[in-house]
Amino acid sequence: MSKSKRLLDLMMTVNRKRKFTVKELADEFNVSSRTILRDLQELGELGVPLYSEVGPHGGYQVLNERILPPIAFTEEEAVAIFFASHALRHYKYLPFKQESLSAQHKFYNYMSGDVRDRIDEMKNRIDFLTPVRQAEFPYLSLLLEAATGQKVLLIHYESKGQGKERWIQPVGIYAHNGLWYCPAYCFLRGDIRVFRCDRIRSAGYDESGPAARDLRHVHLGNKEGYSSHTGQGDESLVRMWVELGHGGVQACEAELWSSPLLHIRADGTGWLEGEIQKSDLGFFARFAIGLCDEATVQEPPELVAEVKRTLTGMLARYK
Repeated sequence: MSKSKRLLDLMMTVNRKRKFTVKELADEFNVSSRTILRDLQELGELGVPLYSEVGPHGGYQVLNERILPPIAFTEEEAVAIFFASHALRHYKYLPFKQESLSAQHKFYNYMSGDVRDRIDEMKNRIDFLTPVRQAEFPYLSLLLEAATGQKVLLIHYESKGQGKERWIQPVGIYAHNGLWYCPAYCFLRGDIRVFRCDRIRSAGYDESGPAARDLRHVHLGNKEGYSSHTGQGDESLVRMWVELGHGGVQACEAELWSSPLLHIRADGTGWLEGEIQKSDLGFFARFAIGLCDEATVQEPPELVAEVKRTLTGMLARYK
């Protein structure tokens, strides 16, 4: 085996292992311990973050910031990956903002000149726009860490001008229309709720909180199907039915929350049907009003009354 191939294989091996000894590597690669020591030194000079420990239980380990082995991309793949990262520049807050910028910089600078020229020509001809928001999202990394680690967070959450402390177990985070959202199991409500991340004023771990639930199989793609009936919250459900015209259907298709509620007929009209929380009546009333004559609320009576109340308040402003 040539030295260059051995170094490449060694890089992949140490990235895969959490901890190893020189003897283990020497046996695996069928070379002397002295050769492995020289190879490890070269990997360190190449940027692989190795850490050595002395003693009877010592050895080597790779730090958390591991260096990935070289990967070969086609030109089309390289361009696609660059613009996938380039699109994120519109977000002022990301859970990995600096890492994204660093990766994009490395990726661009290591491309051949003709590929860089092609990217430069395309930069101002393709984009993925998102609204510019003034909101701040300082806890995205912590929320994502808690979601992947199945951990419970204590947050201070502000909604409708009121702040409350809540224990939540995040499922994930997602961005939509320039805002970040965090679906999470809310221990107060006993079910999955979606939290606006800019309304989270503080967040952190606290060992005095409730034990984490087993949500390993709950993620952003199936969270609507998760239901828990163990909560002691006082929110009740009502059944909603809203008739939609063609424009109303198109407006609902642009809303992430509408997917489980939206039904479309063959002629392009449709309706919203499903159970909603009574606490969300105000939101759905304002949404229906915004659709003007493209939406007609059929039920529940509470939602019809909320639409009338909101419209009455709006008309009063113009007397």
